[in-house]
Amino acid sequence: MADCSVTGCIVTHNNMRTIETTLKTLLDNTQGVDFHLYIVDNLSTDGTPDFIRQTYGGDARVEILETHANNGFGAGHNYVLDRLHSEYHVIINPDIILKDDAVTAMAQYMKAHPDIGLLSPRIRFPDGRDQVLGKRNPCVRYLAASRLRGSGEPGKTLREYAMLDCDLSEPCDIENATGCFMMLQTALFQKIGGFDPHYFMYFEDCDLTRTVRLTHRAVYFPDACVYHVWGRESKKNSKLRMIQIRSMLYYFRKWRKADV
Repeated sequence: MADCSVTGCIVTHNNMRTIETTLKTLLDNTQGVDFHLYIVDNLSTDGTPDFIRQTYGGDARVEILETHANNGFGAGHNYVLDRLHSEYHVIINPDIILKDDAVTAMAQYMKAHPDIGLLSPRIRFPDGRDQVLGKRNPCVRYLAASRLRGSGEPGKTLREYAMLDCDLSEPCDIENATGCFMMLQTALFQKIGGFDPHYFMYFEDCDLTRTVRLTHRAVYFPDACVYHVWGRESKKNSKLRMIQIRSMLYYFRKWRKADV
């Protein structure tokens, strides 16, 4: 599989708290493919770019790019679109932990199934608990159930949103994939123009999945697992909550005809 080329991109903005573990586990475990990682820094002020240069400046697999602006998650990932010459490309959050070679496992599966445009792995908390993440297209009742969920077990509506009413022990088609970690056909990602730049943050992953599904399959792949710290900052930060609401409204306006 080493003849398979995979690129990855991490967009950072003041991520010193998690980026060291993310980079170490990603680079230590990704061994079965020809891998090149882009790190796009969106105007960090906490020393993130300096740390990456000092730690990985001699690693040919790592390339850091500074945008000198913070134009958001999707725009940061789009920053590398013209640089990509791989077969597959991975979108990676700066708070992801790998414990094995999930990247190679996903690339192998996509190579065996060329009709898949986007592949989403199993996502767990660092303690091993599964994260309850939407796999069906978002709607108001699903989002309300997610927002209002407490610390207990997910209710019926949230279980439906996360497809917990289905057998998730085998690969299956999904409508919605989380942007914390997803693999795409690079040529397809470039053809559709990457993420819609109208989203600063939130819902750009839902949007991208729907766009991919116009021509290809989006698939949940439980045989690969990654671990996500997932701070759910929009529940704590009013500014982020407003950004999330604006993104939600734009998403619903954009796709309303498809949902009729």
